[in-house]
Amino acid sequence: MGQVAFVFPGQGAQKVGMGREAFDAGGEARAVFDAADAALGESLSRLCFEGPDADLALTANTQPAILTASIALLRAFGETADVVAGHSLGEYSAHVAAGTVRFEDAVKLVRARGRFMQEAVAVGVGAMAAVMGADRAVVEEACKNAGGVAEPVNYNSPGQIVIAGEADAVARASEAIRAAGGKVVPLSVSAPFHSSLMRPAEERLAPLLRETKFQDPRAPVYVNVDAAPVRMAADARDALVRQVSRPVRWDDSVARMIADGVTLFVEIGPGRVLSGLIARIDKSARRVNVQAPADFEAARAAIREARAS
Repeated sequence: MGQVAFVFPGQGAQKVGMGREAFDAGGEARAVFDAADAALGESLSRLCFEGPDADLALTANTQPAILTASIALLRAFGETADVVAGHSLGEYSAHVAAGTVRFEDAVKLVRARGRFMQEAVAVGVGAMAAVMGADRAVVEEACKNAGGVAEPVNYNSPGQIVIAGEADAVARASEAIRAAGGKVVPLSVSAPFHSSLMRPAEERLAPLLRETKFQDPRAPVYVNVDAAPVRMAADARDALVRQVSRPVRWDDSVARMIADGVTLFVEIGPGRVLSGLIARIDKSARRVNVQAPADFEAARAAIREARAS
């Protein structure tokens, strides 16, 4: 019998209108948006549904907005997974899905996380760039020799790695990668996420995570920082602390889930970014998307088929 993984997107998947269809259908999804508004003391739901884009793109808004839209869809969908995972911010959605942390606590945590990450590095000091068509070893060597902080921070799929750090060092690493035949695209982001420059954000977030009640997850959560499952509350909390200033090992996480018996990935939340990455990691991996209630029937059929095989 095949295992089913629910996977949740991270920052960059946001779009104005996300979660609106689920909210309009009422029930569980509406309750999630209402809970987010109450927890934050503002109308996050209006920001999700109406924007504007510029406000939704602010890190302190983006993170709770994507979490809320993802969990609203999950609750409306009503199905359960054998294992869960999320890309960066999406790991919080995964923990809510697994019952590790309450949604109301998670949405406050990611609001703080977004603010701390934004404030960790002054605007213009850091940079990020997407690298395509270069081996890990080439990227890692270029960063090592960049003469400053430049680090691989997202191992997204074979041939797609994101680097981040000090702007000058990232530029030098990018030149070396291009000279070795890789393609580098600078990213328009507000901070060098998941680099060691995020250590101040990690240090500010850690006490909040320690104060938050965590429970042992109901299903294994494959965490970004170790590309391995956690099954205990303390390990889940520790991984979320370390995640802030360390690489997202998404390709290794997906490969590990497949090795452990996952045959179907259900991406829940806005966009299809993770499905595209999973296809590049393993072309044989089955995947479906849940972005709106119209997607529920096909996803449920895929889950039944995976578990029957």
